[in-house]
Amino acid sequence: MAGHTAVGYLLAVGVAGAWRGVLLGPAVLALILWVVLLNGGTLAINSAFDRDEGDIGYLKSPPPVPRYLGLVAFALMVGGQLASLWLPPGFRWAYAICFLLSLAYSVPPVRLKAVAGADWLINMWGFGTLTPYAGYAATGRPLDLAHGLVLFAFCPLFASLYPLTQLYQFEEDRQRGDRTLALILGMRRSLLVAALAAVLAFLVLAAAGVRAGWGTRPADLARWGGLALAAAAWARVLGPWIAHHRTMKPDQHQAGMYAALGAWAVTDVVVILGWGVYS
Repeated sequence: MAGHTAVGYLLAVGVAGAWRGVLLGPAVLALILWVVLLNGGTLAINSAFDRDEGDIGYLKSPPPVPRYLGLVAFALMVGGQLASLWLPPGFRWAYAICFLLSLAYSVPPVRLKAVAGADWLINMWGFGTLTPYAGYAATGRPLDLAHGLVLFAFCPLFASLYPLTQLYQFEEDRQRGDRTLALILGMRRSLLVAALAAVLAFLVLAAAGVRAGWGTRPADLARWGGLALAAAAWARVLGPWIAHHRTMKPDQHQAGMYAALGAWAVTDVVVILGWGVYS
């Protein structure tokens, strides 16, 4: 989350600008508010209502949920919204939107995470696009079309990632009665949707490259090569997964999810080098 938020800052000021500490103060404050208070509060309030007992990814054996976890989580998010008044309007609005989405996602009776499709839309916009936008908006710099396309591309990219995070939790989600996107689509169609969404994401990134004026200079060819490398990383994850999903066990699906997170990290780095470094 911290890395993905920082992508927006690096796009806004450039890697060289970040090295010189340009607008570093607002960026650090934004990072704390977005990652610690908003995202931390979101994860906590989600746990307060999920009450998971099985493996939830990074936590193999979740402990019992503390009594006041939900209230503490809500207080964290409110505190972050108040502190966001120190930052530019774009950040404040992004924070407010994601604050509301977090509550709608986890808290009954709305609890959109249990509604197939709604959970997908919330995450693709909230994490995919609004998270790096928050880092960008914290600088107060205007958003040009090329950078806007880059930020938008992360929406379909997270649309690809999100179903992959649910495949190893089929049984627990089914027992809890949550109608997640992956459960509704089934495993094969979830993987095909993930592949199509990833293709869309890289088409948008290619359009952003064209808009930024990438051509055939050596530096631009390196940028196109980086984009191809990131696309290949996603293909390396999704191709074998689609081919062998019928014989894969839950722990193998989980390993696939972690591999997809690795492909996401590669994409973040390629985006930073492509649009945050100029020659």
